[in-house]
Amino acid sequence: MTADVRPAEFAFAASKAGASGRPRVRARTLAAAVAGNALEFYDFLAYAFFAVYIGRAFFPAATPMGSLLLSVAVFGVGFVARPVGGLLFGAVADRVGRRAAMLQTIALITVGTIGLAATPGYASIGPIAPIAVVAFRLIQGLALGGEVGPSTSYLVEAAPAGRRARYASWQSASQGAAALVAGLMGLGLSLALSAQQMRDWGWRVPFSVALLLIPVALYLRRDLPETLSAQAVGASRGGLVALRRHRGVILLSTLAVSGGTISTYLCTYMTTFALTALRMPSAVAMGATVALGVALIAGALLGGWLGDRVGRRPVMLWTRVLVAMATVPAFALLMAWPNALTLYAVTGLLTLLTGVGAAALLTAIPELLPMGARATGLSLVYAVGVSLFGGTTQFIIAWLLDRTGNPLAPAW
Repeated sequence: MTADVRPAEFAFAASKAGASGRPRVRARTLAAAVAGNALEFYDFLAYAFFAVYIGRAFFPAATPMGSLLLSVAVFGVGFVARPVGGLLFGAVADRVGRRAAMLQTIALITVGTIGLAATPGYASIGPIAPIAVVAFRLIQGLALGGEVGPSTSYLVEAAPAGRRARYASWQSASQGAAALVAGLMGLGLSLALSAQQMRDWGWRVPFSVALLLIPVALYLRRDLPETLSAQAVGASRGGLVALRRHRGVILLSTLAVSGGTISTYLCTYMTTFALTALRMPSAVAMGATVALGVALIAGALLGGWLGDRVGRRPVMLWTRVLVAMATVPAFALLMAWPNALTLYAVTGLLTLLTGVGAAALLTAIPELLPMGARATGLSLVYAVGVSLFGGTTQFIIAWLLDRTGNPLAPAW
């Protein structure tokens, strides 16, 4: 995976290169490619980080843990829609163009964001409230399932040879930026508002802020240069049939994404874990999200650099080994010294390793797929891989904590 793959299918960067061979892909182009991904992950992560408050607002239960379990179960509902969104918008990206698909996913996330920000709680409209939340989570899942394939394909195709991993790493880095903004938002709200205000309306603020960012993402994407070639459009008519020739790549890539997903969503659960299992103050717990965001940005960019320098495969392999070795000791350390510094260090370490591997993986998969089916294939791999474990990881962690009473349960 260290050599350039199918150079004829990565012609965009060459056509945009100057005499020096360096690409003329503007910073605005990169920002546009990752803006939608960042926005959609911001919305998704905001739900995860504020799950405790959302559970109390929409899913009343006999105990706070019951509300939390219902809330994270609905968090998982969004993952059910991801494969559908991946197939739908992946096909648009391979037949019409990457830009068209990326504009459509932004429009869809707008609907989901408005819905979550505006839906009254259970106390106001009864059972209609949780039904509406489920519907808007499905819409968000469709959008996010359809975002990663087209935008990552765009980044890899726009990059010059020898720098694809660094370009693709901005996809994971944008997720880190989303986590950082969501974490800062949660931290600021926790410091500014009382616990009652957070339960009543404070958790809605992050979703409302996202609405202000949507016009920016649309503006950035409307003039994106297209990377999909006319020849690839003709080759894409086979759709899923064309991907059958690459079913080995699809299967192995899906398994690789599934493994990384467990680590990713374990890290995103740290805020809820700190609130419920460690009984930390809300402001301290939200700080874990800030640590996650910073570590993911750093890890992704480091992974992109390493992926171009030493190859995709060793970076993916060794980061998975290190994460597996570090998880149990990290949680044991956190339980022995349950303070803010340990929480941030554990969250940062696990997220850093996960981010390094993710950057290499997001480069390797599209390189192994033909341009005419690349967005569909990557969307399918990512959506199915994430859905297998991403939608259930937080629920399983919360359930294990409730059943076993052992704070070390998430590490196993």
